[in-house]
Amino acid sequence: MITAGIDIGAKTIKVVVVKDGELVGKGIVLAGLDTKTALDGVVKEALEAAGGLSLDDIDFILGTGAGRQEVSFANDQVTEVSADAKGACTLIPSARTVIDVGAEEGRAVRCRDDGKVEDFAVNEKCAAGAGTFTEAMARALEVDLEELGAMALRSTQAVPMNAQCTVFAESEVVSLLHAKTPKEDISRAVHDAMASRITSMVRKVGFQKDVVLVGGLARNPGFVQSLKRGLESDVLVPSDPEYVGAYGAALIAAERVQEGR
Repeated sequence: MITAGIDIGAKTIKVVVVKDGELVGKGIVLAGLDTKTALDGVVKEALEAAGGLSLDDIDFILGTGAGRQEVSFANDQVTEVSADAKGACTLIPSARTVIDVGAEEGRAVRCRDDGKVEDFAVNEKCAAGAGTFTEAMARALEVDLEELGAMALRSTQAVPMNAQCTVFAESEVVSLLHAKTPKEDISRAVHDAMASRITSMVRKVGFQKDVVLVGGLARNPGFVQSLKRGLESDVLVPSDPEYVGAYGAALIAAERVQEGR
């Protein structure tokens, strides 16, 4: 059996192809302004990686993510919450709380041991709790986004940052720079402020260990460290965390084939 999951987020499109439970192909691309062209290209890339397959070889395709309705050739759709839970709990069976932080949205999911959702909370369209916040802060600090997270790990003191709104936070960063505050400490403050918002959301679902972080921000070591401090808990990060939602969708697609749906 061959199934596929396609996760269209605010910034990137992820595609995963699964054969008999094993991931055999994947691809990722920036969504850009022409989502359809980007989607067609990354689907082709994932199918080629899976051994030169075509869409006709796929038994079931599930779309997920904010743009899932744009996957016109999908057999059905599944929510990001369900896809995250299934993917994370399959990769890390001990997962009971899954946190997904993408470009424009964060969500927390409390799961059962079978990967089903018990409860969830969403940080809806608030930049201060999503990846766009770190992008804005990197620009304010005049550093590369990839450098921002590593800088936070070199911080020697905690600096409070009260602003939660991106616009006010940028002004606060400028003020800290004028006060000769080291960029490393400002970077930590940025990640701590963001993690504080995510932590509040996570506690609403009554989080349980193990905690698994997925999505693009899972690759940011500064954010991971700040989240650990905020939750007072270890945070596990799977390999290729940005693909977890698409992987979960592909697994759910396989279940639907088995159920004859």
